[in-house]
Amino acid sequence: MPRLVRGMARTAVIAGTATAVSGRVQRRQSEQFAERDAAIWAQQDQAYQSASAPPEAAPSASTRADTIDQLQQLAQLKAQGILTDEEFEAQKAMVLAGR
Repeated sequence: MPRLVRGMARTAVIAGTATAVSGRVQRRQSEQFAERDAAIWAQQDQAYQSASAPPEAAPSASTRADTIDQLQQLAQLKAQGILTDEEFEAQKAMVLAGR
């Protein structure tokens, strides 16, 4: 009988140790997977935000200068009588839209 109790005790210790080790391994893997998933979600969120954000394209100084030059040329053509008021407004709208 003492042998049986000793065998059961040994089995209980081994089973308890195996359960503890298994639990520790499972927790460690869960933490690693959680960190990996968090990193993946952060990357996807960042990609989504950058894709959905409108591009911040401020007109450069040369673009502004070109636009001003084009508008001055249109004003000169209108002053010379080459362009009518309607043509001038249409051309001006095109220059400003292309900006």
